[in-house]
Amino acid sequence: MPHPGVCVNIINARHLKDGNGTITNPQKFLDQDFEQLKQYCIIKRVRYIDDMFPPDVRSIGTGLLKGDDLKRVVWLRPHKMVPNPMFELDGVSRFDFGQGMLGNCWFLASIGALTFQNFILRQVVPHQTFNEDYCGIFHFRFWRFGRWVDVVIDDKLPTIDGRMIFVRSKDPTEFWPALLEKAYAKVCGSYSDMNAGTPAEAMVDFTGGVHMCIDLTEPPPHLWELMCRAGQSKSLMGCGTPQGATSDNTVLPNGIVQGHAYTVTGVKQMTSQGQPVHLVRLWNPWGEREWIGDWSDKSPLWQTVSPQEREMCLSVADNGEFWMTLEDFCRFYSDLDICCLCPDFLEENTSCHWKTSFNEGRWVAGTTAGGCMNNMDLFWTNPQYQVKIDELLRECSGKQGEKNMLVSLMQKPDKRNRRLVQNLHIGFSVFEVNITYKSLKGKFPASFFNPNRLVYQTKTYANAREVMGFLVLKPGEYLIVPSTFNPNETASFILTILSKAETHIHENSDGHDHEHEEAMEEDKGTENEENDENKRNFFRQYSDKYEEVDAEQLQRLLNENILKGDMKSGGFSIDVCRSMVALMDTSTTGKLNGEEFIGLWKKVVTYKDIFFRTDVSKTGTLLLSELRNAVMASGKRVSDDMLNLLALRYGASSGHITLESFISMVLRFDCMSQIFGQLSNGMNMTLLESEWMYLSMYT
Repeated sequence: MPHPGVCVNIINARHLKDGNGTITNPQKFLDQDFEQLKQYCIIKRVRYIDDMFPPDVRSIGTGLLKGDDLKRVVWLRPHKMVPNPMFELDGVSRFDFGQGMLGNCWFLASIGALTFQNFILRQVVPHQTFNEDYCGIFHFRFWRFGRWVDVVIDDKLPTIDGRMIFVRSKDPTEFWPALLEKAYAKVCGSYSDMNAGTPAEAMVDFTGGVHMCIDLTEPPPHLWELMCRAGQSKSLMGCGTPQGATSDNTVLPNGIVQGHAYTVTGVKQMTSQGQPVHLVRLWNPWGEREWIGDWSDKSPLWQTVSPQEREMCLSVADNGEFWMTLEDFCRFYSDLDICCLCPDFLEENTSCHWKTSFNEGRWVAGTTAGGCMNNMDLFWTNPQYQVKIDELLRECSGKQGEKNMLVSLMQKPDKRNRRLVQNLHIGFSVFEVNITYKSLKGKFPASFFNPNRLVYQTKTYANAREVMGFLVLKPGEYLIVPSTFNPNETASFILTILSKAETHIHENSDGHDHEHEEAMEEDKGTENEENDENKRNFFRQYSDKYEEVDAEQLQRLLNENILKGDMKSGGFSIDVCRSMVALMDTSTTGKLNGEEFIGLWKKVVTYKDIFFRTDVSKTGTLLLSELRNAVMASGKRVSDDMLNLLALRYGASSGHITLESFISMVLRFDCMSQIFGQLSNGMNMTLLESEWMYLSMYT
């Protein structure tokens, strides 16, 4: 039986805090342990078959192969295809492989870039062989939405007539490209889930690094210098051509393929006829089809450079790689993606090292999904991150005023299969925090978000996996608000902040610093004593001979007497009443005595008053957007994460919460807080298994 999601989230958070999910200690994808599985196969003398990504049509996916072709697919291990399979043959190179039937040029272009950075390559592709202790099992590592994962596969590959149908090596005995592709297909859900994408997606998954996208239709003036520095650093570069009139990859007369991904494999300045010329080298993952314009393989312009440069750079072969000028590159390509471990390459001065902060959050419809600033009444409900930026270090002081912060917002899918992911339009805004709000604790209210305080906003809300922006922020305090364009859209996200200066970041999610008018239980002296006596008299009329009430009696009292006429739905269920009894029952009898009943009655009436006071729409139900204020009015501070859980657990699909649900929720919130206070040291709680079961199964 799988663990409940809340339990999984706690486990993952603890693992991440303990260093699990790093490149040196990756998480086990789908809980598969490579070493344990391999040892099992060695001991049992069997070849591994992956039941989580089985060698059948489920792993191929839908819509990729026609029915007749699908029936012809045979999954073969490498040694069934060639006599002496090799994982690698004389190292790895972009020329080792070519694209198959799968439309994943974006992924293969990223592999092409990966082959230039051996350090990064070995993080993704560990050294493996078909010789020592071979048992048909391999593993690869990818960065997936904040965590490195170790992905285990078997080596059965899909073939038709003995020929691999997806990526295939130029040398039929080399298999690292096909096995790497299979591992990534498993991460995506199936081979068909890899159809269509951008190089940036895979490059980020290969590095866990920073992604920068440059619009080549409006290139920055320093593009050449930027590409040169990126080429010299540990960066991966990919690019894409505009889509043609159809979705087909049409080859233009100049050799360029429309709607296609390429790898940038080099940049070089040469001297031609006494003039400097900036050249960009590109590689087509098809392994063929090259540019035939200026500076292509057979261009006469190569005769205008020195023999040394021609010998060093020119390779006349139909291998998919070619040179072109920077001007032609910007003319025929639409975007350039650069992915790096650190954005030091952005400047000539690399003495200012960037610091990274990583934050996970979630937009939930009705509670923390306020949409963009077009919805000012809801915008404040979005997750908020307060950032304090210190002065730059002395060695960076000459660079004050330059861009000193990079903010990346990436949405995290909740679907197992990549093709089912529907990216929302996302963006973020940055506000300066003035002295009035610096001492405010918790979430900033709607009144804070004056457009005059806005210092940065993403130009457009894009339905992309990731949006990013470079900012110039002087030392001070700021508030970053990530949001979807439309309100009430649910999704998870990762907010990554890189800064030159020391930066202190925390999430604002505990509600405003409101001083609520009423305390939970005010002492009104004689009046309270009279009310309590009236409640006791009422209780005696309905209690049993031992002056106690059970859950069934409590249900009748609440629905037919105490809250009669106030409830819009069917009243408290028997299960809810049993839960109430368990929470208030101090003697563990399954019943409430007079004092316990009066205590519950007071809480119910207090919660009812709060409910109707915060029901500004006067509908008799609370909108989930009103839930935060209602909880805070009960004297509780609530984080965004907790608010989202409360909305999921107690809210209706209509986006409302009933009086009965609200009372049940706040009563449990209050009682469980008290239990933690009594059994903990204020920070942590230790329970024996019997104590935990005793507590959880009754209360």
